[in-house]
Amino acid sequence: MPTEKKISSASDCINSMVEGSELKKVRSNSRIYHRYFLLDADMQSLRWEPSKKDSEKAKIDIKSIKEVRTGKHTDIFRSNGISDQISEDCAFSVIYGENYESLDLVANSADVANIWVTGLRYLISYGKHTLDMLESSQDNMRTSWVSQMFSEIDVDNLGHITLCNAVQCIRNLNPGLKTSKIELKFKELHKSKDRAGTEVTKEEFVEVFHELCTRPEIYFLLVQFSSNKEFLDTKDLMMFLEAEQGVAHINEEISLEIIHKYEPSKEGQEKGWLSIDGFTNYLVSSDCYIFDPEHKKVCQDMKQPLSHYFINSSHNTYLIEDQFRGPSDITGYIRALKMGCRSVELDVWDGPDNEPVIYTGHTMTSQIVFRSVIDIINKYAFFASEYPLILCLENHCSIKQQKVMVQHMKKILGDKLYTASPSAEESYLPSPDVLKGKILIKAKKLSSNCSGVEGDVTDEDEGAEMSQRMGKENAELPNHVPAKRFQLCKELSELVSICKSVQFKEFQVSFQVQKYWEVCSFNEVLASKYANENAGDFVNYNKRFLARVFPSPMRIDSSNMNPQDFWKCGCQIVAMNFQTPGLMMDLNIGWFRQNGNCGYVLRPAIMREEVSFFSANTKDSVPGVSPQLLHIKIISGQNFPKPKGSGAKGDVVDPYVYVEIHGIPADCAEQRTKTVHQNGDAPIFDESFEFQINLPELAMVRFVVLDDDYIGDEFIGQYTIPFECLQTGYRHVPLQSLTGEVLAHASLFVHVAITNRRGGGKPHKRGLSVRKGKKSREYASLRTLWIKTVDEVFKNAQPPIRDATDLRENMQNAVVSFKELCGLSSVANLMQCMLAVSPRFLGPDNTPLVVLNLSEQYPTMELQGIVPEVLKKIVTTYDMMIQSLKALIENADAVYEKIVHCQKAAMEFHEHLHSIGTKEGLKERKLQKAVESFTWNITILKGQADLLKYAKNETVENLKQIHYAAVSCGLSKPGTENTDVQKPRRSLEVIPEKANDETGE
Repeated sequence: MPTEKKISSASDCINSMVEGSELKKVRSNSRIYHRYFLLDADMQSLRWEPSKKDSEKAKIDIKSIKEVRTGKHTDIFRSNGISDQISEDCAFSVIYGENYESLDLVANSADVANIWVTGLRYLISYGKHTLDMLESSQDNMRTSWVSQMFSEIDVDNLGHITLCNAVQCIRNLNPGLKTSKIELKFKELHKSKDRAGTEVTKEEFVEVFHELCTRPEIYFLLVQFSSNKEFLDTKDLMMFLEAEQGVAHINEEISLEIIHKYEPSKEGQEKGWLSIDGFTNYLVSSDCYIFDPEHKKVCQDMKQPLSHYFINSSHNTYLIEDQFRGPSDITGYIRALKMGCRSVELDVWDGPDNEPVIYTGHTMTSQIVFRSVIDIINKYAFFASEYPLILCLENHCSIKQQKVMVQHMKKILGDKLYTASPSAEESYLPSPDVLKGKILIKAKKLSSNCSGVEGDVTDEDEGAEMSQRMGKENAELPNHVPAKRFQLCKELSELVSICKSVQFKEFQVSFQVQKYWEVCSFNEVLASKYANENAGDFVNYNKRFLARVFPSPMRIDSSNMNPQDFWKCGCQIVAMNFQTPGLMMDLNIGWFRQNGNCGYVLRPAIMREEVSFFSANTKDSVPGVSPQLLHIKIISGQNFPKPKGSGAKGDVVDPYVYVEIHGIPADCAEQRTKTVHQNGDAPIFDESFEFQINLPELAMVRFVVLDDDYIGDEFIGQYTIPFECLQTGYRHVPLQSLTGEVLAHASLFVHVAITNRRGGGKPHKRGLSVRKGKKSREYASLRTLWIKTVDEVFKNAQPPIRDATDLRENMQNAVVSFKELCGLSSVANLMQCMLAVSPRFLGPDNTPLVVLNLSEQYPTMELQGIVPEVLKKIVTTYDMMIQSLKALIENADAVYEKIVHCQKAAMEFHEHLHSIGTKEGLKERKLQKAVESFTWNITILKGQADLLKYAKNETVENLKQIHYAAVSCGLSKPGTENTDVQKPRRSLEVIPEKANDETGE
């Protein structure tokens, strides 16, 4: 089938179907037949050829079609042995006849599948009058608006305008379009009509506008929600926003506001209709970006101890190029502070004229005056964030110039300096909230009552190490001899309060002697060793103390380490070379966006709580945390530029997209789309991916667009976003350059959904078809401590854990069974299910065959007379789902209380666990193992209680969705609507599983 012409209306779909296309016909037992399908010219039937059947039997009457279902959601698709090899986006099914038989088809592309689905749905609604209806009403609003724009340019009413004006007008309406592409389209049109000249008629203007300014993927989405109209009315838009975008508290006034804001035509604004152009404007606006606007402001608890946060940190902040020969410049501090950095580094050395200077010692980096850096820090310290700024002072100065440093800091920074002594009564650092507007000095500090003392050289004399390793100590380098010891003046010591630099020895020593206000710095190499060999100890250490990790001095090109290698261990201050763009800085910048870019991100509860088990290197699910499934569909791209510095063979790009997951080892994954050849302006990818996220709070998603036709640089753009900031539904992803600038008009169009993991099996099998019965169900396991009294308590927790798991799994399995019968995937929500199934509940005269009695908390389905068996099956499955929802809601609280009671009873042993274990005869390794098992069990109990609590909340939301959808679809039994039921809070996305409290409320 010719696909050169872009689909922009239902007429285009019908015409394509009449021409016909090759589709794969799927049958049971893995059989697939290639057939040519076409719509009869009279639009009465759908035919295919060749066929062994009589030609009159190799067809389906349009009148007999009950529904058209997208995706692989029929029994034949689910049972077909090669279903896994079939693209979800290319598959669709025609459900027809009194017995609801299915004709299961696979198109060569998602575009072709969308053409058939859209055309058939129109035919079901309007029958043989479809084209008449389309010709009389189709696109009138849009065509009138485009014609009016033409008339505004054609002020002299000549009937034509200049090519230049036509091009400029279209470009104003779609700024991402290239002028050359618009001109070429007009010239092609003139050539096809054998017409010379550069004047453009109204008909030509309208045709080119339709061709260039219609995005088929958005058109197909519009008609899916428009009840087979060429626009969305206020109710259609409300349903889209609630069922797909997860927007809460929508009403017709809000729908009208959106229409008035984004609909370009006056007619549409007056009638409350959103055309394809208005819908496109809305979807590309910041209102539909993938980043949740809630996270654009500070949205996390800022009252926790400072050690409970990741802190945006810079390394060698004064450098703007590499760390061996690069220039030092105050702009490095301006850039970092404007980006929300909350920890900057100052390597201070003796300078001329008794003025300390900043640079990397023993290298060829240039120098800047310490005083000017303090001036800049004072000016920009709280430019991007009001939360505390840490100055990591690497002091290499003499006593004399140390005193000059102190004078400058006191005079310039004044009251901003935090010098309060740490409290002996406290055991944790103050919170970012308490320290707002304050500057903390991280440096060496004297013991009390000392006026000056010799001490070890700073932990981070990176220049000396780099210089020695490179063997570059020659005439090229400054004449500095690394001092083995240095003196520290009392005045500088007094400026250091709660960030005293100390040398790390080993974890067990630190647990016993380190003070909460003392900070250790770790070279990247040493930190990596601890992260791999002592991950559990590292996590526990960082629950109380601040740890700073800095790059290896061997990174002479100022390349960056992967910050997540250390965030997963809870390291708060992971210092990055802000001057070096690339993947690692993308991760750092993306990560700190999630809390208003204030420079502080609260670490996951499992990494903060005193009694919690977390292994940073886990390659499996995390105890107490429910894995989530992230479903991402890459639909299309818009306006991709050529890679910078690329020697690509042509003027166009061959783009493909990588979706990367960064997080704990169990979550790290990547998948890529196919390459779309020679189309960087509007490539269609239509590929879906699924990722299991075991620790959502530490995961990030990175979209990378690359060019397959390149010589040298293949990078086009990227966007990195924390998992917690994803908005579900249809979203645009604004692409950024290698250095972080937004690429004008360049974006990805995606669909995002997040669901609980269902069942088991291989990753690609999870979801609809894999459901475990009780016999094969996996229950959370508690470990044996071999301490009798404590084990007895945990033994009592096993039955309620099993009950909680059964309640959750029974509910989830019942919901999935209902989704299957509705012909939807596990990604769908119950509102979408009710919308999908509602047409089947209507008889020939549109009287309901099934109604929902909404008078009670648990809506029941009631048959209205004789109905087909397939509808009875839906009603039966619905009833079973409602019973499982009811069982969870009515039993959850009691089971939750039992689990919490066991958790509290076990915690009473926590303080004396070592002594109890010793009395039981446990020693060294066995005692340590018992303590670890205790922590594991407590984590499991808390996690299971939280999961049950959120499953109950999810179930309440499910009931609201059913109630609201039944009313919206007109399926409610008259007089039974409960006006007290609030609209569902969210839709596609399940309620996040974060542990905030233990009350269960």
